[in-house]
Amino acid sequence: MMTTQTQSPNTAATESGLASRAVQITLAGLLGLFIVGGVGFSGIPVLHNAAHDYRHSTGFPCH
Repeated sequence: MMTTQTQSPNTAATESGLASRAVQITLAGLLGLFIVGGVGFSGIPVLHNAAHDYRHSTGFPCH
């Protein structure tokens, strides 16, 4: 008679990976908000114009 064993993933490594992914997603979201919001509302014309077309194409208010 043959017996098979199943291996479960390392719980600590899995939790660490999920925490790392959550941090990456959060930082990416904050960077996106800064680019769309902060740069778009900037008083520096060059920065504002760089984000202007993208903001209007996504329907994000600009003025």
